Amino acid sequence: MPTMIRLSRHGKTHKAFYHIVVADGRAPRDGRFIEKIGTYNPISNPAEIVLDFDKALDWIQKGAQPTDTARAILSYKGVLYKNHLLIGAKKGAFTEAEAEAKFQKWLEDKEAKNAASKSGIEEKIRAEQKEKFEAEVKVKEERTTEIAKKRAAAVEAQVKEAQDAADETPAEEAPATEEAPAVEEAKAEEAPAAEEAKAEEAPAAEEAKAEEAPAEEAPAEEAKAEEAPAAEEAKAEEAPVAEEAKAEEAPAAEEAKAEEAPAAEEAKAEEAPAVEGDKAEDSEETKNEK
Repeated sequence: MPTMIRLSRHGKTHKAFYHIVVADGRAPRDGRFIEKIGTYNPISNPAEIVLDFDKALDWIQKGAQPTDTARAILSYKGVLYKNHLLIGAKKGAFTEAEAEAKFQKWLEDKEAKNAASKSGIEEKIRAEQKEKFEAEVKVKEERTTEIAKKRAAAVEAQVKEAQDAADETPAEEAPATEEAPAVEEAKAEEAPAAEEAKAEEAPAAEEAKAEEAPAEEAPAEEAKAEEAPAAEEAKAEEAPVAEEAKAEEAPAAEEAKAEEAPAAEEAKAEEAPAVEGDKAEDSEETKNEK
């Protein structure tokens, strides 16, 4: 198989990045290659292409066959158009200088077209961003208006409830004023009945107290009357006994005092001469010493 100019996939999942390589047609897509001549990034807008123009033209002139995607890239960069002009110059359709001039003119037009396309893409992106921002602002304003309406409705409901409550309060108080005379009449009717019942109960209670009082006091007075003579008799019996005991104790005390008095006098009489003798001896001794 001939040599192929193809893309070799690299990059992460959903973020493809390709290398433009020259490889054997029998080699796998991401396998061995002969030479790398550029890169292709389809994620950016517009797509980013980096290509070694001279190497790509050389491999095209040698007969390398590009794949469909590689052919589109080479055509976009002008490699295929330059190869066509060089083949025409070799056949004598025009000179190489004319071929180069045509290629430079085509290249300028292509660059201007690419610049316009790029600016258009940028303007389109700005317009999309602006529309998105305006849509977000509109949604936000709608939400704020809805919230304001809900709050106003809630305030109106509260005010209405307050007014209804204020209107209902006098209607509720009126029956209470009507019930007051009925209550007072009932109390006035009950008062005489209560007083009559108390008047009827008072005599019955006094009679019951009068009957209970004599019955309770009589036994107490009888008991006191029986206890008084017994107490007087006991006192009368105890008095002579106490007087006899005092009379018996008095002579015994007087006899004891009479017996103790002579003994004390005799002791004093015996002690007195002894003391006087001691004094006389002491006086003689003192005189002799002098």
